[in-house]
Amino acid sequence: MIPKLFQWLLAGVTFIVLWIALVLGYREQDGTSTSTPTVVLFLPLYVIITFGLFSVAVIGYRVATFNDCVEAAKELQTEIEEAKADLKSKGFKFD
Repeated sequence: MIPKLFQWLLAGVTFIVLWIALVLGYREQDGTSTSTPTVVLFLPLYVIITFGLFSVAVIGYRVATFNDCVEAAKELQTEIEEAKADLKSKGFKFD
């Protein structure tokens, strides 16, 4: 299986190659309107903005639906108290 980084790099390089081909005219755009070159020129910007908005939406959704882990919080507090007691026995002073 190919690592995720290489998948993203492959998709990005493919997009950039196709975009450059469209911008430089290597690929004919028959039957398109006169505004198509403008859209193609700003396509990377549109993709970046769309990706950013999607990322913010995913992060917002995941934060909103994040589960509380009561047992894990209690276990962590217990481990903190054990670590404090161990450090006190070794001469560390807490303020």
